[in-house]
Amino acid sequence: MEKKQFKRLLAVLVFFILACGAALALRPRKTEPVSRSDFLLNTFVTVTLYDSSDEEILDQCMALCREYENRFSKTIATSEIYGLNHRPAGETVFPLTKDTAALIREGLYYSRVSDGAFDITIEPLSSLWNFTDGKKVIPPQEEISEAASRVDWKNLRLDGDVLTFCSPDTTIDLGSIAKGFIADRLKEYLVSRNVKSAIINLGGNVLCIGEKPDGTPFKIGLQKPFEGRNEIISNLSINDMSVVSSGVYERHFVVDGKNYHHLLNPATGYPYDNGLIAVTIVSPRSVDGDALSTTCFSLGLEKGLELINSMDGIYGYFITDDYEIHYSDGAQKLVIPAAD
Repeated sequence: MEKKQFKRLLAVLVFFILACGAALALRPRKTEPVSRSDFLLNTFVTVTLYDSSDEEILDQCMALCREYENRFSKTIATSEIYGLNHRPAGETVFPLTKDTAALIREGLYYSRVSDGAFDITIEPLSSLWNFTDGKKVIPPQEEISEAASRVDWKNLRLDGDVLTFCSPDTTIDLGSIAKGFIADRLKEYLVSRNVKSAIINLGGNVLCIGEKPDGTPFKIGLQKPFEGRNEIISNLSINDMSVVSSGVYERHFVVDGKNYHHLLNPATGYPYDNGLIAVTIVSPRSVDGDALSTTCFSLGLEKGLELINSMDGIYGYFITDDYEIHYSDGAQKLVIPAAD
């Protein structure tokens, strides 16, 4: 081969190598999911990013969770809710931070919609019952009756960001709605950081941002009641929606063959016993799913389905004590067939 031909061939080869390298450099790299977990909100919190590997974003998510816990907890002595519940005698009017006012406003809405079956002034009862210490103690009847007499959401009045207590006996517990509210705030933060594919899991309250990077929906399982979290009764196809469940198997104990659980009836002071063992709500906002899973459980199967069917874009899955799933209008379209 002549020297001139060799140089020409070498130049072509170098050009080809450089072109291939440039093409490979331009090809989008597949981002491996990154995840962070911590024990917050009295549960395990996990945030997983599918289209970002920025650990600082995860740091900020955990910091936000901690910030909201320190504001909404009824047991942390420095929290805003603790301060309201332990207010000085005679003081009734309190300016709130905007987030606390917004959360209480959501809670009062669902208290009104359910006609008190869901009630954010449940604190006297929720603090009386203990489902976590393993002692399986049923409080005395007279203590239950006394605590129930202090539960009434109508004793709260919220005007803008100012809360008024109409009774000195009224105290607040936002545990049945706070995780959903916090999940929505985390989503807002992640979207502001240009995250388009992620899962926020606040102890079973799941909020999906977008879909998987490959364009397919996330698959979220409905846990089989009284079984481990990996025991799934059905799978749902979820795209940019929240999935929240409430059930009699989460915090509970059994005495003399009867199951006592944390979903308490404000009218009687005892756990609801209406044939339901779990309710799952799929909704665009997690705060709605959190409140509605408790609200619909409290209302029972018939009225719960009626409420969900009156709402656009929200779906309900009601599991009765015979393990049958009852679907709200349109809910079955999200169910992934067992063969998939």
